[in-house]
Amino acid sequence: MASDDEAAKVDQPTTVDAAPVAGPGPAPLRPPVPEPAGERWIPVDMYPPDPSQVPAQRTAPKPPHQPRHAAPEDVLESPGGGLARRERLSRAMARPGTRFLLPTVLIIGLLAAAGSVGLWVIPATSSAQADPTRSAAPPEGTAGLPPATGAPATGEAPQPSDPTPSGSGSYSPPAGTHQRPADIYGGWAGARSVKLGIPVVALQAYGYAEAVTARTIPKCHLTWTTLAGIGKVESDHGQTNGSVLQDDGRSVPPIVGPPLDGQNNRQAVPDTDQGALDNDRTWDRAVGPMQFLPSTWKQFGLDADGDGVSDINNIYDAALTAAAYLCADGRDLATLEGWNAAIHAYNVPEQYRAAVFNATNDYGRRDHQN
Repeated sequence: MASDDEAAKVDQPTTVDAAPVAGPGPAPLRPPVPEPAGERWIPVDMYPPDPSQVPAQRTAPKPPHQPRHAAPEDVLESPGGGLARRERLSRAMARPGTRFLLPTVLIIGLLAAAGSVGLWVIPATSSAQADPTRSAAPPEGTAGLPPATGAPATGEAPQPSDPTPSGSGSYSPPAGTHQRPADIYGGWAGARSVKLGIPVVALQAYGYAEAVTARTIPKCHLTWTTLAGIGKVESDHGQTNGSVLQDDGRSVPPIVGPPLDGQNNRQAVPDTDQGALDNDRTWDRAVGPMQFLPSTWKQFGLDADGDGVSDINNIYDAALTAAAYLCADGRDLATLEGWNAAIHAYNVPEQYRAAVFNATNDYGRRDHQN
C-alpha cells in the first residue's frame, strides 16, 4: 500500500499502477488515474484487487455526460446496451473459471457444427460415388485404360446408298467408271465426316471393311469404329507427318515409320522384302495409313478398291486387310477379351491398346450424338 506522503502528492501521477495483483501472470498496465487527496482510487473493473488496498465504501466517478445527438448513446448506455454488455463480459472474462469455460464451449460448438456438416456432406459424396453413371478419376497408373468389362462403344452400322451392294472384295465398278466398292457408303460417311473429324475417304474405307467382314466372317463382329480407332492412332487416318489423304485413298507422300532396329524401345526386325515396300534393305519399317510390316502385308494384303492391286499405301486396301488381320484365329471382337486380343496382336504395348480403346470408344459415342 502507498504511504500517506505519497498519497498526498496529487499533482504527481505515477506512470504505471504498480499495486500488487493476486492471481497468475503479471499485473496489467493501466493509465494513470487522478487520485483524491488522502486516499487512492482503484478502478472497479480491475480484478482481483488486493483487499488491503481497497478503501472502505469507494465508488467509481460518474462518467461525463455525452450529447445524444452525436451517436445512439441511448442504446449503448442502456442497461442492456453494448457498453453495459461489454463491461459485464470484461468482468466475467477476468474470472479464472470463465477463462477456461468459454474456450471449452466454443470448441464443443465447433465440433457440433462439423458433425452436422458431415452428416450432410458424407451421404451426398457416397451417393455420387455409388452412381454408375458418374465417372471417377482413375487410380494412379491406370489413366486411359478401359473399364473392367464391356467392349468400346460402337457407332451405327454403315448404310449404303446403293440398294444392292455386293458387300465383297470382288466387286467390280461399272464399265467406263472409276467407282470403287466403298463409294456406295459416300452418303453415310459424308454425314459423319465433320462431326467425327475423319476424312470421308477414310470413313468409306472403314465402313466398307465392316460390311465385307460382316458377310465373310460374321462371328468376328468387327465394327468400323475399331478400324477408325486404329487408323487414328497409327496415322491420323493417313494424314500424319504432313501427308495428305487423296480421293483415291492414297496418302501423299507415303507414310513410312522408323526402322525397327532395336533402338529406342523398338523391336529389331531385319528386312524381309528387300526394301520393296519400305525402301529399307537393312530393317523392316511399318508402312501405309494402317502401318503394316512388309511381312504381315505379304500374308494378309487384300484389294478393296477393285483395281487389281493390293496397295499397302491405299487406305481402302489397308482397312480391309486390317479387318482380316484382327478377325484371324476366330476372335470375337464383341467381347472385351476378344477385342483386347485383337488389338494386342496388332501391337503389343498396353499403352497402345488403351489409346486405341479410347479413340474407338470416342468415335462410337460421338456417332450417336445428335
